[in-house]
Amino acid sequence: MPIPDDLWQQQDYAALLFDCDGTLADTMPAHFVAWTHVTQLHGLRFDEDRFYALGGRPSHDILSLLASEVGRELDVAEAVILKENTFLQQLHEVRAIDPVVDVARRAAGRIPTAVVTGGHRHVCRQILEHVGIEDCFDTLVASEDTSRHKPEPEPFLEAARRLGVEPARCVVWEDSDLGIEAARRAGMTWIDVRSFHTPRRMSQAAVA
Repeated sequence: MPIPDDLWQQQDYAALLFDCDGTLADTMPAHFVAWTHVTQLHGLRFDEDRFYALGGRPSHDILSLLASEVGRELDVAEAVILKENTFLQQLHEVRAIDPVVDVARRAAGRIPTAVVTGGHRHVCRQILEHVGIEDCFDTLVASEDTSRHKPEPEPFLEAARRLGVEPARCVVWEDSDLGIEAARRAGMTWIDVRSFHTPRRMSQAAVA
């Protein structure tokens, strides 16, 4: 369904900042397939509820957390590469979240726009290319670009800095509690994509 114009056109904003996974593209089921593969391989527990609860955090941080919780030694960098490669093998399953993509396309060239993701830049770019919106944004802030990540405000503040816009005049589109908390800490307005879009979910048994 389209986004009502008064949800985004009547706000006093100067830039739109979009999360990627779960906001512009319904990637979460494909990510969960990849996470299930990697965590089962290393004997780590990571159910679907927690997967969604940690949405917006970089894979490196999540893997470090899961391993530390059970006292397991893990080559985190190697596990991250496996997780991202497994996800990219599922990229054909990813679909655009049409109402949000429509907003991004309508805003392109009219006001500054950015993608702000906890994912890796090369993965995010492939997602954007897959759903046909790789040219809609003025900048991309990925996990490599800041030392602190959502729910810390730095990723959104970095996007505002690059766009030359005051944080208070940015509107953030997000689908996770951590992302919304980051927007709040950055002093930005936000729109919770979950208010009009329900992500697909699957049981762990279905993807084992």
